Amino acid sequence: MAERYPFPDLNTLPEDIRARILEVQEKAGFIPNVFLAFARRPAEWRAFFAYHDALMLKEEGSLTKGEREMIVTTTSAANQCLYCVVAHGAILRIYEKKPLVADQVAVNHRKADIPPRQKAMLDFAMKVCQRAHEIEDADYEALYPHGFDDEDIWDIAAITAFFGLSNRMASFAGMQPNPEFYLMGRLPREKKA
Repeated sequence: MAERYPFPDLNTLPEDIRARILEVQEKAGFIPNVFLAFARRPAEWRAFFAYHDALMLKEEGSLTKGEREMIVTTTSAANQCLYCVVAHGAILRIYEKKPLVADQVAVNHRKADIPPRQKAMLDFAMKVCQRAHEIEDADYEALYPHGFDDEDIWDIAAITAFFGLSNRMASFAGMQPNPEFYLMGRLPREKKA
């Protein structure tokens, strides 16, 4: 399925959105499609990226950037979201400096080459993703020995829930991953001249 909703022209976007997109382009070398797809509705774009940044860029808590991306990749695979698995899998490979980790956690995190802490984290995230109504005290208790506190557990659940929204938006709209994402973190980065 092709992308159903055409991307707006970058030059027609409100200045705050345009500036952020250009900043991302400068850093990444391309514009991830999600930035343009949501830009067609500026109020929703601002709300989406404000919550994204609050969850994914926060400094507090014990979750690493790689662990946050691991949650996104694993639960996005469960939700069958091609865009998020490919895009966040690329970021995960870079943060963890492990070219195989994204494929492993997307297919079966229990068989992935990750430590018990991350397996426990992903077990919880998958339960939130698929059966949040069944979460009980025992699910929290399973995370405490791995160094997670109640605020970390909130983060795991919030990331899972937020990307559940993102997965559904990307999938229904036919959002396709940028080709650049497929190789990111798999091969040594080319040196810029």
